[in-house]
Amino acid sequence: IALVGLKGAEYKKPSELSGGMKQRVGIARALSLEPKMLLMDEPFSALDALTRGTLQDEVRRICLSTGQTVFMITHDVDEAIYLADKIVLMTNGPHAQIAEIVENPLPKDRERNQIHKHTDYYAVRNHLIDFLVSRSRTFKDEIAGKPRDTKNVPLVRPVAETSSASEPLRIRA
Repeated sequence: IALVGLKGAEYKKPSELSGGMKQRVGIARALSLEPKMLLMDEPFSALDALTRGTLQDEVRRICLSTGQTVFMITHDVDEAIYLADKIVLMTNGPHAQIAEIVENPLPKDRERNQIHKHTDYYAVRNHLIDFLVSRSRTFKDEIAGKPRDTKNVPLVRPVAETSSASEPLRIRA
């Protein structure tokens, strides 16, 4: 209860809990089982921005302190960059498949208010946005007729290349 910030609220009735507190209860219940892997499907989507950020911070802190693995589905690019070590990009449609796995080059000890200052932040963000906006729609056409080993999906690590002041930054994948 203390781990998810609910100390002092343990005797409240469900109707007395805010949306954020209810989400914390759900996270606490899942963590109490000490699973090897915690599965979360859009766990913060119904929350206001402040509560969402607070719970993201708490889940990140808990996972780092307990060493638990979390597999989380999200459509929020910034949430994925902040929380994930690896981001699995899926193709569109009912027959979706893994297109690629993006390794997050940001340090494990990243902080929400500092990640946008990291040299590789925009390289990762731009890579994800490019996939979602453009490449996810054409991915099936790109691989049509080509043999594809679905067990060996490409692993990419977008990082910003260093450049001189006269050269634009280039992104490596």
